[in-house]
Amino acid sequence: MKQRAGLPDIILFITVLALLSLGIVMVFSSSSVTAFQELGDAYYYLKRQSMWAAIGMVALVACMNIDYHLWEQLAGLIMILSIGALALVLVPGVGRLVSGSRRWIGLGPVSVQPSEFAKLGLVVFLARYFSRIGPDVKSLFSGTVVPVFIAGVCALLVLLEPDLGTAICIMGITWFIMAVAGTPWTSLAALLALAVPAVLLYARHDPVRMRRLTSFIDPWSDPRDSGFHIIQSLLALGSGGPFGLGLGMSRQKFHYLPEQHTDFIFAIIGEELGLIGTGLVLFLYIVVGARGFRAAFRAPDTFGSLLAAGITCMITLQAAMNIAVVTGSMPITGITLPLISSGGSSLVPMLAGIGILLNISRYAQAR
Repeated sequence: MKQRAGLPDIILFITVLALLSLGIVMVFSSSSVTAFQELGDAYYYLKRQSMWAAIGMVALVACMNIDYHLWEQLAGLIMILSIGALALVLVPGVGRLVSGSRRWIGLGPVSVQPSEFAKLGLVVFLARYFSRIGPDVKSLFSGTVVPVFIAGVCALLVLLEPDLGTAICIMGITWFIMAVAGTPWTSLAALLALAVPAVLLYARHDPVRMRRLTSFIDPWSDPRDSGFHIIQSLLALGSGGPFGLGLGMSRQKFHYLPEQHTDFIFAIIGEELGLIGTGLVLFLYIVVGARGFRAAFRAPDTFGSLLAAGITCMITLQAAMNIAVVTGSMPITGITLPLISSGGSSLVPMLAGIGILLNISRYAQAR
């Protein structure tokens, strides 16, 4: 007899709403100067982010009320479409070339970044794959080669854009799902051992990319070029102190800190809201992680457990990578801050994934 759905995790839902609301406020605060000077409308990014948030909430509510087992049936199709979209973005005339990278597909006035949707598609596919192979997860071919190959195809297409940060995120999510599914630790350790030289090998062919990878170690050695982003980010965080300069009072948003409403919005939060604001953001992500893994642990079947764990990893890993970049703890990756940074291509699939997570929580069993 099929288990009857209960209420979704209200704590997770409220936490996501808090992050989303904070994001809309901070997108406006961090982007208003740039939007007014470049577009003549200080509210431009606020209106766009609010529109994407509304679309994303529709996706969240829909996915929250759709039995998550439907995604198990559609996993193969979703993966094919994801790989197809990643390949399509590389086609000249289809993929939009922005700052030397083809990451976007233009749909009229709207641009979509397929890699953001592909991350969620990969999570769904891997959850179904590992839920079906059973004990074969211990074998080298089924438990390691096949999932790494599938994820590697996605990562390779993303690297061709090029987008190293998202490729690393894709492989990180895959590694985590493999670990949860039961892939032997010898295989997992070998993959980790290969990861660093693989990234360095990829970066060595582009001096600019190599400088970006190493600049976080000593950004002041090249303060006007490769170290500029990190230095300005640290200045923003440091000037905020414990309580911040006040909402809307950032100085760094006056064309000092690049990407201030996308990749480096966490630095503006630190500048305007201080350590209290950044601490609150970290706390909210910890709550999302805890409630997500709680749903994974209590899911009634293997597919639901792996799917919940994968979605939770997708959110928390991306948040950790972004915050690490902003604080100068790792190289710049171009990864946005989930639910907070400006951008619909990141926000909509993230909210859809949270909707799936909330649906899984409706079937959670007491353990």
